[in-house]
Amino acid sequence: MLHLRLITPADRTDDVLRLIEGTVGTTHLAVLPGAARNPAGDLVLCDVAREAGDELLTGLQQLGIEERGSIAVENIDLSLSKRADKAEAEAPGEGADAVLWEHLADATHEESTLSVTYLAFITLATMIAACGVVLDNAILIVGAMAVGPEFGPLAGFCTAIVQRAPRLALRSLTALLVGFAAAMVVTVGFSHFMDAVGLFSAGQLDAERPNTNFIYRPDWFSFVVAVLAGCAGTLSLTSAKSGALVGVAISVTTVPAAANAAVAFSYSEYKQAWGSTEQLLLNLLGIVLAGTLTLLTQKWLWARQRERPAKAGGV
Repeated sequence: MLHLRLITPADRTDDVLRLIEGTVGTTHLAVLPGAARNPAGDLVLCDVAREAGDELLTGLQQLGIEERGSIAVENIDLSLSKRADKAEAEAPGEGADAVLWEHLADATHEESTLSVTYLAFITLATMIAACGVVLDNAILIVGAMAVGPEFGPLAGFCTAIVQRAPRLALRSLTALLVGFAAAMVVTVGFSHFMDAVGLFSAGQLDAERPNTNFIYRPDWFSFVVAVLAGCAGTLSLTSAKSGALVGVAISVTTVPAAANAAVAFSYSEYKQAWGSTEQLLLNLLGIVLAGTLTLLTQKWLWARQRERPAKAGGV
């Protein structure tokens, strides 16, 4: 269930109440006339089944509530109410399958913004991965994958394509490209420093490296894993299963590939650098393709699922 807290202009409150009462899956409606001060208006509270949330939010936006008032949405972890159980049973579809597009757009907007924190995380992750590739240490590679924040901009770009939001697409693409470029430049300098103090060497990079040589040897398995990870990561965002993102993060070779390319470039090992760059691009392509197709499929399936009760009612 979702809890909605609305501030509505007095001249829109009746329309909002009609919308809420007419939306299947809503309950616990409460109205406090004149309770809001900034902005001035009425305070309207209600609960809605997750599977009916996107329809209700769309209707509220069409009424202009987000422009003249406020729409706040919270997840309800526990609701002991037979009315809530009835509302969820009446709402079409399953809550786990529902996509709240506004929530997804808002979440990916924050994750795909080029900020100092984002640059710090992706740079630190790339430097950790650099240590991992030189030492041929799989644990460091996994750690770097988990630290890397690159899935946020990738998810934002997929969402922007499906929602036809050019600003979000540009913001996500900027964060992705600038983030990786900055991280690789800093890692090149980091590699020179580590070489100067005797901790990195060209011999370590040119060694067989059985645990990490896959990073600069892309193949079809790299693309397949990236596609599967893109599907899983997108589903984890749309279904609020954030724990699955950790598994997604440590299954794709984006940050390690960028790190290996940077270290190889610092030692003029251009063949390894190019192979790592191919690995990076292949993973990015697979994730974007899979994420976009997953969102399109969810959108289509949810539209089909919502049509069934309407058709049944008409019959």
